[in-house]
Amino acid sequence: MTSLEIFAIICGVLGVIGSIVPGLPGPPLSWVGLLLVFFAGQRGECEPVTTQFLLIWLAITTIVTILDYIIPGWFAKSTGGHKQASWGAIIGLFAGIFLTPVGMLVGALLGAFIGEFVFAKQDVANSVKAAIGAFLGFIFSTGLKLAATGIMMYYILSFIL
Repeated sequence: MTSLEIFAIICGVLGVIGSIVPGLPGPPLSWVGLLLVFFAGQRGECEPVTTQFLLIWLAITTIVTILDYIIPGWFAKSTGGHKQASWGAIIGLFAGIFLTPVGMLVGALLGAFIGEFVFAKQDVANSVKAAIGAFLGFIFSTGLKLAATGIMMYYILSFIL
């Protein structure tokens, strides 16, 4: 196994992890893994990585990355929330990252509630509704990133092995 192939696998794994952990750009890292496979050449049993394949996955990566910023806000807004709920969810997610994956989820939900209740000055019922919307948006966008990075990881491994 060449060093490019090892780095490709590392990028793929970091991409999957980055789909869950904030601060790591998951889909772009996975795409870099595909790019490294392209430069390393392919030894697996499937077709070689083509430029067209890379461009298609670059488009998918770009769309998923942009949607990752839009979806949580859209979900929060569709449930009556404000930007404060979305920002609260992100901040709560970062705060909860040190606890466990459950801490991340609870942090995102609690952060969205606090953002809506304290900073947007909404009542408890509206704050809960907005927090649930922001939380569901976070879950949906994380699932979208996981799907994209998981598929890219599959291709990375199938092209190398």
